[in-house]
Amino acid sequence: MHQMKHKCFLHYIIFLVFIFSDFAASDDQFVYHGFAGVNITMDGNALVTPDGLLELTNDTVNLGHAFYPTPLNFHRQRNGTVQSFSVSFVFAILSVHSDISADGMAFFVAPTKNLSNTWAQYIGLLNSGNDGNTSNHMFAVELDTTQNDEFKDIDNNHVGININSLTSLQAHHTGYNDDKSGFFNNLTLISGKAMQVWADYNGETTQIDVTLAPVGAAKPVRPLVSATSNLSAILSKDKSYIGFSATTGAISTRHCVLGWSFAINGPAPSIDISKLPKLPRLGPKPRSKVLEITLPIATAIFVLTVGLVIVLLVYRRLRYKEVKEDWEVDFGPHRFSFKDLFHATRGFRKKNLLGVGGFGKVYKGVLPKSKVEVAVKRVSHESRQGMKEFIAEVVSIGQLRHRSIVPLLGYCRRQGELLLVYDYMSNGSLNKYLYSEEGQPPLSWARRFHIIKGVASGLFYLHEKWEKVVIHRDIKPSNILIDDEMNGRIGDFGLSRLYDHGTDPQTTHMVGTMGYLSPELVRSGKASPSTDVFAFGILLLEITCAQRPVKQNAQGNQHTLMDWVLEHWHNGSLMEAVDPKLKDGYNIDEACLVLKLGLLCSHPFVSARPTMRQVMQYLEGDAAIPEPTSTHFSFTMRAFTQDEGFELPNMAYPQLTSSIGTFSSLSGGR
Repeated sequence: MHQMKHKCFLHYIIFLVFIFSDFAASDDQFVYHGFAGVNITMDGNALVTPDGLLELTNDTVNLGHAFYPTPLNFHRQRNGTVQSFSVSFVFAILSVHSDISADGMAFFVAPTKNLSNTWAQYIGLLNSGNDGNTSNHMFAVELDTTQNDEFKDIDNNHVGININSLTSLQAHHTGYNDDKSGFFNNLTLISGKAMQVWADYNGETTQIDVTLAPVGAAKPVRPLVSATSNLSAILSKDKSYIGFSATTGAISTRHCVLGWSFAINGPAPSIDISKLPKLPRLGPKPRSKVLEITLPIATAIFVLTVGLVIVLLVYRRLRYKEVKEDWEVDFGPHRFSFKDLFHATRGFRKKNLLGVGGFGKVYKGVLPKSKVEVAVKRVSHESRQGMKEFIAEVVSIGQLRHRSIVPLLGYCRRQGELLLVYDYMSNGSLNKYLYSEEGQPPLSWARRFHIIKGVASGLFYLHEKWEKVVIHRDIKPSNILIDDEMNGRIGDFGLSRLYDHGTDPQTTHMVGTMGYLSPELVRSGKASPSTDVFAFGILLLEITCAQRPVKQNAQGNQHTLMDWVLEHWHNGSLMEAVDPKLKDGYNIDEACLVLKLGLLCSHPFVSARPTMRQVMQYLEGDAAIPEPTSTHFSFTMRAFTQDEGFELPNMAYPQLTSSIGTFSSLSGGR
């Protein structure tokens, strides 16, 4: 009885040992987040870097292995079948070339750690003598980067399941199946990017599944490659070793393992990606995608910007380029920069255009620094002949100071044009007041007479009171400007001298406006104070009658305003020549004086015209107009011009008799 109890107890102990042994085998698992400080067996060129990265090969021709140091028993002791197991690891293959590498790496289960008699072409697992032998007792998952025809490789970028041979039982092009879209996504083993592998063996169904995905991605549901093989007949019934193998040939390649987990009878523990070591840099430091995109764009933008700045600087220089010569140094204070005038007129915009005349265009402007309002006249002048003399004259005229003269502030020369800067007259020219639009009240006689006296005093100043004699040469309403207080001011004086200086000596050139030209100026082209007096006489008639100097009759023929007024004088109806818009709102004596003075000043004979000093005396009442002879006005402009050998075109004049009354009749009928 005692023996039977002892025997039963012994059987119970043996049963517990079997149960414990089976339980211990199912509890075999580990997880490595890097390999720093990990007990791992290595041979060949395999090493663990200080950062914890397991490098199976480096950048030399070599072979390397790494083993879990403790052997594992995959077989169940009761029936001898291989238990289910699962392995996961994160790896990366770094090649100096982006499209080629050698030879690959593998996870394996082998009966021994002695793999010294292996060849690089066989990924450091086998050789030509034992490839395919059942005695190898080897299972492997290969990550092959070289296509070997002797192993019937499908390409140079595939994952295979291998049993005792480098010829894969099943293989598939590297990639993974996207669970959401269902599409297959390609991966490149030698991309230098970390990837994660899961290899699972089911001991009951003998199904082997290998799954691949980019590092950090969840394990795809659908495996990359699967095979059915009973590993119970393959793996050694004794304990086996698990590990990694890699080889590289003439092409420098690094095969790295960043993390590793394993379990028997259960899923391999999850690998925490954030705890893995960093991959080494192979070759030059790769630029980020952002840098690759932005750097060319930034470089192009920089080059374009520099080019644009250069173009703008050159354009700016040309835009503001002026003509300066050494002799202009003495006139410095009277010279404006083109840049200031350009900005003052806002680039000579059409909106700033005040008017267009015979001498050029006039623009309103505000000087940038002083904020003074100015009028800028742009005069084209390609000729350099006489320019120095003219500029000297302009600067000299700029010294004129009189209440009835528009101040000439200065000048600027730029390429083929001259710019003259005047004070701005806000009320424009007399021309618009004499020929105002319908509905606008006419200029009163008092204003007209005030303007006449102002212009007369200005001409008197130019002819006799200043240190030099200045001949205006173009007295007319458009050159008489009205200031804020409705005073008449003479503008554009002396400008015609510019054209004289630029005239070809072989051509005849005459400056002025038709209707205001004296006969001797038309004949000789020479201006004098008396030619200004003639134009002033026409201006007096125009202001009083508000009619153009050249008129057109009902028959379509043209005749002069002077002859028309002269006809009224002969007929004793002088006051009928006064602007009818004035009605009775004017001083008859003053109007009569102005009309008689206008006829006197515009007399064809120079000797018959008064000087501006005398004109001022007549207007101020300091002297009476002298009594002329009975033949003083026995002429017409047409008859005079015909006698002198020239005739204005398309002119028809009334035929007047030579028996004309005495000058005293000028003060007669109204």
